[in-house]
Amino acid sequence: MAHLRSKKSVGKIRQRGQGMSEYLIIVALIAVAAIGVVGFMGDTVSNQMASMAMEISGQNGGTATTTAQTQATAAETNANVAKKMGNFATAN
Repeated sequence: MAHLRSKKSVGKIRQRGQGMSEYLIIVALIAVAAIGVVGFMGDTVSNQMASMAMEISGQNGGTATTTAQTQATAAETNANVAKKMGNFATAN
């Protein structure tokens, strides 16, 4: 006689698979959001990290700090530009 799974065990397997699928979707969304944030603020964060690493190692991180501040100011200026249909190409 062939071995048949009970309906109860098949239901548990399906629920476990559904939970894993939902978990993977959430992880994928978090990864996409993280990539977007790093892409948007990557240069500024990279220079700030470089500055901190240089300071911790006993070097002067002033140049990296100044570069990070310049990039942050430029990003703020770009964020405050009104984006309309008339200036869409130049505002982006």
